[in-house]
Amino acid sequence: MTAQPDVLAEHQVVLVTGPSGAGRTTAINALEDLGFEVINNLPLSLVPRLIDGPSLGRPIGLGIDVRNRDFNATTLIELIDILTRDPRVSLEVIYLDCGIAELIQRYADTRRRHPLAPTETPSEGIDREIDLLAPIRVRADHLIDTSEMSPHELKAEIGLRFRHDDSAKMAVSVQSFSYKRGLPRGLDMVFDCRFLANPHWQPELRDSDGRDPAVTDYIQADPRFAEFFQKLQELILLLLPAHLNEGKAHLAIGFGCTGGQHRSVAVAEKLGNVLAHAGWPVSKRHRELERKATATSDKALR
Repeated sequence: MTAQPDVLAEHQVVLVTGPSGAGRTTAINALEDLGFEVINNLPLSLVPRLIDGPSLGRPIGLGIDVRNRDFNATTLIELIDILTRDPRVSLEVIYLDCGIAELIQRYADTRRRHPLAPTETPSEGIDREIDLLAPIRVRADHLIDTSEMSPHELKAEIGLRFRHDDSAKMAVSVQSFSYKRGLPRGLDMVFDCRFLANPHWQPELRDSDGRDPAVTDYIQADPRFAEFFQKLQELILLLLPAHLNEGKAHLAIGFGCTGGQHRSVAVAEKLGNVLAHAGWPVSKRHRELERKATATSDKALR
């Protein structure tokens, strides 16, 4: 569960971790841009001393990974438990996740050695690190999959979740995806849109996507759509305040269909607009459309 905000806490701490190459430096820099006092790779044994010191007057961002001098998973979990129980501390843990294939590709692109396999292939170090961090991943308050995120998109996601002001609400991420490629990581709710009329079988709509008004009109003409969407928005608008009251800072809602291009995109767009109109901070992501755009861009550069 996300750490409950505590107005009496002397220290607001956001701990950022995850496998090497998943974007920890980008996330820490984003927190610094938001006004955090950021400290990268502070030895774990020194974190309690930092908390025992005077308040810095602004939130603290701690970047921790396997390169920390005294790092081990058990010690980090114990530290998380200690900080969670400390009434002086309001703690949130970000785990930056990333697919193994993408991590391998990132190491290939940068030609860097993996810190856990300096004389071996990066894939061996990646496997060891993911196994090592598995107990910490399940303790995270924010699980962010960066596999298909650019640094700019990751910074925007961090900003959405941690930009605080007097009107701050729980941030909501609405995503579309294809079941052929599996569910995106980190979703809190998933809705299957494959029962709706599929524009793929209409030649004039096949090459468009769910943001196209013609595609949207076709999907909404399905006799089941109106009742489905009415109940969907009623359910989500009922649940969001309840999750906010439970202390969640971010909620991810996914919509899936066969190809992730038409039905899931249209429903995600429509719900995102409804939630934004209701005053919730919303980000929208369309995984398959982003992959398609990236592939087209890469092809154009060759």
